[in-house]
Amino acid sequence: MALDQKDLEQIERIIYKNGDDVAVSTARALERLEERLDAAESRIYSRMADIETTVEGSRQDVIDGIGILKELVNELIEHNQSPD
Repeated sequence: MALDQKDLEQIERIIYKNGDDVAVSTARALERLEERLDAAESRIYSRMADIETTVEGSRQDVIDGIGILKELVNELIEHNQSPD
C-alpha cells in the first residue's frame, strides 16, 4: 500500500502541530521554572537580610558586654590602687 500526497500532507500537519504543542509546553514550563527561581531568590535574599539583622544585633550585644567588662575592670583597678 503506497502513500499518496494527501496522506503525506496529513502526516506533515500532525508533525508540525505536535511540534507547536511541544514548543508551547516547553515555553510554559520554562516560564514556571523562572517564576520558581525568582521566588527562591527572593526567599534567599529575605533570609540573608534576617541573618544580617541578627548578626548586627549580636554584634551590638558583644560591644555592650565589652563596655560593661571594661567599666568593671577599671573599677577594680581603681579599687586596688586606692589606699585602704
